[in-house]
Amino acid sequence: MARFLIVEARFYDHLNDLLVAGARAALEAEGHAVEVVTVPGALEIPGAIVLADQSGQYDGYVAIGVVIRGETYHFEIVAGESARGVMALTMDGLAVGNGILTVENEAQALVRADPAEKDKGGEAAKAALALLALRSRYA
Repeated sequence: MARFLIVEARFYDHLNDLLVAGARAALEAEGHAVEVVTVPGALEIPGAIVLADQSGQYDGYVAIGVVIRGETYHFEIVAGESARGVMALTMDGLAVGNGILTVENEAQALVRADPAEKDKGGEAAKAALALLALRSRYA
């Protein structure tokens, strides 16, 4: 049994609830322990993962959040930099599944977040599981 931390940027409660439910279900179905921590926004997710990893308590991580395009350039910064931060962590050998949705509107986010539809939270958890398995294989 591995220990996973879901790090969520809780901005859209109803969408996050769906993403976390999908991620939790995928991890628990494989018999893993799951905890959830909340950060203010998607940009804080990579930093929170680094802090949690330094504790040595977790084997893998799932990044959860929703970034919806607005009227300003801020969307591009948050979408790009949060993805870059998560990718940097995986390149450093952490098992991180990226479930940060970057969408044009809430309707797109809802379809992707819902475990009964695209289940991107569950997919992110499965990605973290796959990376953890690879890390174990090559350790």
